[in-house]
Amino acid sequence: MHRVRALIIGITIGILGVAGTPANATHEDKKVHHLALQVTANDPAAMTLALNNAVNVAEHYSALAEEVEIEIVAYGPGLHMLRDDTSPVKDRVRSIAQSMPGVVFTACGNTQTNMEKAEGRPITLLSQAKVVKTGVARLMELQEAGWTYIRP
Repeated sequence: MHRVRALIIGITIGILGVAGTPANATHEDKKVHHLALQVTANDPAAMTLALNNAVNVAEHYSALAEEVEIEIVAYGPGLHMLRDDTSPVKDRVRSIAQSMPGVVFTACGNTQTNMEKAEGRPITLLSQAKVVKTGVARLMELQEAGWTYIRP
């Protein structure tokens, strides 16, 4: 009788354990959080706020053992954030890019071209910056793909 009861309890626990987990659940099924941050002002405080937001969100999800991808898109006057010659936060950008691979820095190519025309010289960006043709279009694409958009 005890063997039958133990067998029934074992089967019940096994069924409950399997029922709570989808048969095809894999690591790929885990939700990945996506955050797009916009920087449009040549203002060290605004740039620092965007960087603080990125770090805080990355640390939050890391503590929960959840994945997060963050893209900071700089255009217009905000491109100064990613300019090698004028960025007031370039050391921090480099540090974050090195220590947090889930954080990507995107520069608007149109803004870079316009700045080069206005200044009459090439504009060098930080090596951590990925250039896209249009910063605004990049933000649109991220939003259309379901990314959360924040303008700090």
